[in-house]
Amino acid sequence: MIVKLFTTLGCHLCEEAHEQLRSLNDGKKDLEIELVEIADSDALMDQYGITIPVIRVNDREIGWPFSVNELQTFLQNDT
Repeated sequence: MIVKLFTTLGCHLCEEAHEQLRSLNDGKKDLEIELVEIADSDALMDQYGITIPVIRVNDREIGWPFSVNELQTFLQNDT
């Protein structure tokens, strides 16, 4: 499963969200985590500039704040 994490440099909440994703993956390699740098695109900055971190799987998104349990439920609902 490809999981996109919308992020930007220096975002401590994004780092926390990335760590949550890695902890759920924990060596199973079920998740392919793709970091999307929003600063590289004006459109992404407009869309996510004040809401990151945001995680997208296919056409579904979950925005911060979320717990590891909420993230796990979100990911399971896409399988």
